[in-house]
Amino acid sequence: MLTGIDHLIIAVTDPDAAAAELEQRLGLTATGGGRHEAHGTFNRLFWLGDSYIELMGVFDQSLAAGSWWGAHMARLLDSAPAAYAGMALTSDDLDSDLARLRAQGAAILDPSAGERVRPDGDVVRWRIGRLSELDPELGLAFLIEHDISSAEWRPAERDARAVQLHQLGTTGRLARVELPVPDVGATTLRLLRRLGLQFRPSLAGRGARDTTIGTQLLRVVPSAAGGVPLITIRAGRERQEAELLGCRWLLEPA
Repeated sequence: MLTGIDHLIIAVTDPDAAAAELEQRLGLTATGGGRHEAHGTFNRLFWLGDSYIELMGVFDQSLAAGSWWGAHMARLLDSAPAAYAGMALTSDDLDSDLARLRAQGAAILDPSAGERVRPDGDVVRWRIGRLSELDPELGLAFLIEHDISSAEWRPAERDARAVQLHQLGTTGRLARVELPVPDVGATTLRLLRRLGLQFRPSLAGRGARDTTIGTQLLRVVPSAAGGVPLITIRAGRERQEAELLGCRWLLEPA
């Protein structure tokens, strides 16, 4: 089953500089990152419990051109220095989830394995099942099942993350992602068919619709062209808002 929003991907020209900006503006703390050697991309991460924000850049244009996600990063960065790029949903049983989605007609590809080498040499491993094409609103959209014997997903590392304090003095948790879309009805129907996400009218009103994934909320809201995603994080002791890296950010008291 789907247990949460695993991570959000933001394409950036320079992950280190983008991480420093996010730290300075919001008081979060970047920890970790590494290289996807076969895909020509590299990243910095902001852990929020077992979810994270991934700032991803391209270090090799030729490798990225042959990668399903690297090519998407390169295209986005051709037109902007930073932009929302995609979303991964956590699965605790990838094979069963893919079978369920295919049974309802979803065009989702066979599972594939991936890995990332950390600067300390340890290796992070996972398996994913992705849609056969980009989603107009979610961008890169895929299910991910982590290898719990690999780096970052061993019990000790997860326990340490659960109590990690950010610069603003509290833990952080990803609470909600709000995506502006031109047609809420069409988007929610498509996400039901493709990913099995069932939406309901949102208490936020304005024609928005919500779906709960684990403890997190994905909201779609009607918007004219040019709207950017809103990422809500429970962290800190005071409400903060900012617009940077192609997204809007809202910090709510933890």
